[in-house]
Amino acid sequence: MVSNTTQQDQHHLPALLRISEVRRLTGLSDSAIYRAAQRGTFPRPLKLSERSSAWVESEVRGWIASRIAERDSKSSRAA
Repeated sequence: MVSNTTQQDQHHLPALLRISEVRRLTGLSDSAIYRAAQRGTFPRPLKLSERSSAWVESEVRGWIASRIAERDSKSSRAA
């Protein structure tokens, strides 16, 4: 039996995204995602197993939000 505390703790764990979902959210190709992560300009994946990786959803969404903020700050400076 799982205690209520353990169940509540599980609800606070970050969600993990597989490459297909990262691709869908960002519009980037697999190779572009991995290259950007390697360069440090995109969140790095978590290694789940030898042949499986996932990204922390909040980090990917934060990256998207930062791209939008960068775009908006450039357009407001140009105005």
